[in-house]
Amino acid sequence: MSFIDRAVIKVTAGTGGSGAVAFRREKFVPKGGPSGGDGGNGGSIYVKADPQLATLLDYTYKTHWKAERGEHGKGGNKTGRSGADLYLPVPLGTEVRDARTGELLGEILKPGDVLLVARGGRGGRGNARFATPTHRAPREWEPGEEGEEREIELVLKLIADVGLLGEPNAGKSTLLAALSAARPKIAPYPFTTLTPNLGVVALSGGRSFAMADIPGIIEGAHEGKGLGDRFLQHVERTRVLAYLVPLDRENVQQGYEMLRAEARAYSDALATKPHIVVLTKLDLWPPDRPLPELRAPEAAAVVAISAVARRGLEQLKEALWRLLAGERAAREAAESDEAGSDLRGEKF
Repeated sequence: MSFIDRAVIKVTAGTGGSGAVAFRREKFVPKGGPSGGDGGNGGSIYVKADPQLATLLDYTYKTHWKAERGEHGKGGNKTGRSGADLYLPVPLGTEVRDARTGELLGEILKPGDVLLVARGGRGGRGNARFATPTHRAPREWEPGEEGEEREIELVLKLIADVGLLGEPNAGKSTLLAALSAARPKIAPYPFTTLTPNLGVVALSGGRSFAMADIPGIIEGAHEGKGLGDRFLQHVERTRVLAYLVPLDRENVQQGYEMLRAEARAYSDALATKPHIVVLTKLDLWPPDRPLPELRAPEAAAVVAISAVARRGLEQLKEALWRLLAGERAAREAAESDEAGSDLRGEKF
């Protein structure tokens, strides 16, 4: 299955049905009066969460989606049937934007989320609605309103607790495979990972967190070099980051600083996420040599591991769990302070 994380589609809501012009024709009821019913409303179009989906593949095959139009009104004051609403299922983590203006219409982040993207047209009024004491036989009626039509862009951003950032062949896929049941492609050449991967890491005590691995980042990725910065969108929603720097790199400090610079060039929000540094490929480092000194004052921890030899993995998992717990506590404290500030601002 192809991993599709962007799609532009056209959505057209249903047009409302027109109102009817009719008059009662019943035996023994002379001058029965107007009886034209209203038209039905056109169907609206919604985007809804589907936890079973992982990509936007369906929207590459079909790019125009239309909801049902409303039926016209009928005689006997019968209202036309409204058009059925159309629901477009998308994976969790999908952003919905107006393709022309770039305006953010909403996000689908959890099961049950539903977002209106095109409103159906209102049904027109039939002639019965225009009757007055001085205008008893109206022939006026209204056409149904057109449904909204727009182009929307769907952008999928994986939702995970931990995002792995590193150069090509830094060991991201190997680490994800060692820590979870995910089976990303692993090979001894650059850019093995061409699509993001997601895995669940289990710890003792029934604890777990989700980890995302994205294609390798090289210097100049924010300018489009290598695979560019497109895949950085998949770690925007992660709560913490792990910067992977291989020990077989000539200059470990330079590697870490390059990754930090690329994250900062992509967005300040990404650069300010809590993070740790993971020194990978410990099995290639001579056991009698001290590890290279790494200056990372903003990092919560520096952990050396070998995913192949399974060394340091438990220490890494616990370090990530502590970082996640700290991030969660900080977020809850900020939300509590914000709620308290709102209460203090209320007047009773």
